Amino acid sequence: MAAYVLGAASKAPDKVALEVLSRERESWSFAQLESAVRGVATGLANLGLQPNDLVMLRLGNSADFPIAYLGIIAAGMVAVPTSSALTQSEITKMAQAVNPVAILQDDAIAAPDLSGVQSISLETLRQMYALPPAAWHMGDPERPAYVVFTSGTSAAPRAVQHAHRAIWARRMMHKDWYDISSDDRLLHAGAFNWTFTLGTGLMDPWSVGATALIPEDGTLPEDLPDLLATHKATLFAAAPGVFRKILRTEMPKLAHLRHALSAGEKMPIALHQAWKDMTGLNVYEAFGMSECSTFISSSPSREAGHEQLGTPQTGRNVSVIKEDGQQASPCEIGTIAIHRSDPGLMLGYLNDTAATKARFHGEWFLTGDLGHADETGAITYAGRSDDMINAGGFRLSPLEIEALFQSEPAISQCAAIEISLKQDVTVIALCYVANRDVEQSTLEALAKRNLARYKQPRIYHPCDTLPSSANGKLLRRVLRAEIEAHYG
Repeated sequence: MAAYVLGAASKAPDKVALEVLSRERESWSFAQLESAVRGVATGLANLGLQPNDLVMLRLGNSADFPIAYLGIIAAGMVAVPTSSALTQSEITKMAQAVNPVAILQDDAIAAPDLSGVQSISLETLRQMYALPPAAWHMGDPERPAYVVFTSGTSAAPRAVQHAHRAIWARRMMHKDWYDISSDDRLLHAGAFNWTFTLGTGLMDPWSVGATALIPEDGTLPEDLPDLLATHKATLFAAAPGVFRKILRTEMPKLAHLRHALSAGEKMPIALHQAWKDMTGLNVYEAFGMSECSTFISSSPSREAGHEQLGTPQTGRNVSVIKEDGQQASPCEIGTIAIHRSDPGLMLGYLNDTAATKARFHGEWFLTGDLGHADETGAITYAGRSDDMINAGGFRLSPLEIEALFQSEPAISQCAAIEISLKQDVTVIALCYVANRDVEQSTLEALAKRNLARYKQPRIYHPCDTLPSSANGKLLRRVLRAEIEAHYG
């Protein structure tokens, strides 16, 4: 995988592969990037790490993150990227789930409370960049390359294991979403350590010899239009929430930008139109998940209605499946599913065979998202079957949030839901039943200590009871309607 991503280094070694858009304007050529990556592979081996060892990344929003990520994979080890926003309690649970052999640790980032694991400092990592280059570790494309976390439908995040072949599957996005070539300069608004950025913002541009542009840590969405213009970006990728904030600012002429890319959650029709009105350019969306990255999309060559997710990319094996396992007819709602043969589908949940089997219906992996396809194959989204929450482009389970607040003695029952306050604006609300008075500040402090910012509720709503069915199952849709009516 790492050799494939940096294949352009031998064709255009002096071309700029990465620009970090900062005051110093940090820049890496393809040759420099390859040298650093292969130096990391040498350094990790020198520390006694072996192929197939799991190595967790606890690094900040800097170029060190993708260099370390590819260096781990180049050495035949398994990279475990994680968000720097996670708290110590969150990352400790994740580390316990995967049991890494080593952790690349920036002291400024919360470290897991885990004994017996080798810790490698940021300073040591950077010293590896100058080491002699290791040979690429080549082998079976079915062997594990990296592990990413998803909340799934459980209270604890699940570790999703991907094979080296996953990078080949991403080639299907090059035409059917990005329309990317080596001449492009793609600016991604996300942090280095977000999987959306790692894939769309870095791995994919590099694999075709294009230049990746990443704003420095702390860059505000309002600053992005000027960066797009100044650095002659031809493609722009971001979550819908970023587009919404950009539209509140004055937009310079974007003479080089061809179109924009969006993923993470469905972009509202009104936001599509507002972007088109202000820039004259289209936004092309993609739909995916941690278990298969993005696999449904629109593109300049395959337009889709704004209410649609898009069309399965060429080479994908995607369908809409009914409860009986049969494929749904056109316009018939079912679960969006991916066939086991799809090259981008995960190997499975690490150390959880039962959970992996539970996601399949025969040969079909069930995404948990509902939709229907028209006669052309374009798929329209119809909601979530498992009440997942989208928070700033991150998919998370309400059970994870609820598990934390149920530890508060004053709370006897609670439910985390995503509610709409007004058009195109949603937030997380925690609805709870308390057996005694509890201050909202107490709940806010609990969330701040244990949850990343994007997981923290914005509304805390006390209830006498929570709506439930005859068998005691929480009726989330009923609750959501009640709370939206209250705050509407």
